[in-house]
Amino acid sequence: MTEQWEGDYDVAVIGGGAAGLNAALMLARARRSVVVLDAGEPRNAPADAVHGLLGREGVPPAELLERGRAEVRGYGGRVVTAEVEAVSAGDDGRFIVSTSGGRSVRARRVLVTTGLVDELPDIAGLRERWGRDVVHCPYCHGWEVRDRAIGVIANGPMALHQASLFRQWSADVVFFSRGMELTGDQREQLLARDIRIVAGEVDALVIDDDRITGIRTAGGETVPRDVVAVGTRMTARAGLLAGLGLRPREHPSGAGDHLPVDVRGETEVAGVWAAGNVTDPSAQVGNAAAAGAFAAAQLNGDLVGEDTRLAVARYRDAAVAATG
Repeated sequence: MTEQWEGDYDVAVIGGGAAGLNAALMLARARRSVVVLDAGEPRNAPADAVHGLLGREGVPPAELLERGRAEVRGYGGRVVTAEVEAVSAGDDGRFIVSTSGGRSVRARRVLVTTGLVDELPDIAGLRERWGRDVVHCPYCHGWEVRDRAIGVIANGPMALHQASLFRQWSADVVFFSRGMELTGDQREQLLARDIRIVAGEVDALVIDDDRITGIRTAGGETVPRDVVAVGTRMTARAGLLAGLGLRPREHPSGAGDHLPVDVRGETEVAGVWAAGNVTDPSAQVGNAAAAGAFAAAQLNGDLVGEDTRLAVARYRDAAVAATG
């Protein structure tokens, strides 16, 4: 039997990752009617574990999300699997959130926590090994790849910073510049920390017995490596907001785009809020969850203000009627 979840809510949360679920938990505990619409495509699905999250260090991503869904439901929140296609403004000031299955909900406020997509360079083997022995964040994976032979493949403005960071976890780091022009100072900084520089394009990863054994350059050289670190272009999942005139903008880091919000978490469209990786590409799970909680508190305060304005209007109308 099809689950019945269509209807009116105080808040529709789009995206059921750490930011969305923590926001929904806060809102449900604030006695708000809330529904989480999640497409079931978490960014960290390929990873074995979540790291750097106090009290949940090493928990599998799927387990963390399942616990979060159960907690939200425990306070009366709805969590459903549905891919949102569009958000539009209704005639009565509410938002209409439409899904690919032809179903929809109406909500006074919308909180977007859809996260982002990692776009990898076109190098054979990268996508297949992503989240295993191809990594991007030293704070997420550095401990797990410590003291191994790491190859950092340049891809974007943060490449040198990434190489310097991974050197903290291993003395054997090779930087594949892929044609990136290095200044004299940049070259000196890498060499001073014993980071070898390999110029030219990268052709492919060398895989043997289901593990990386090297990186093959376009010139035919194979450099033995155990682990590959590569930055991605991080693209916000925000196309569903185009009908409201909301579009991502380039992030100041140059590493991708994001959905700008004000200090409270509200976008340029009143009533539409956002939190997590869709606004901050660098946020880890803990940061995303905290951002979701913060945005939820601010959003609830906004609803309280609206509830108060409506109550005052009714109070005044009743007073006028009583004295009329």
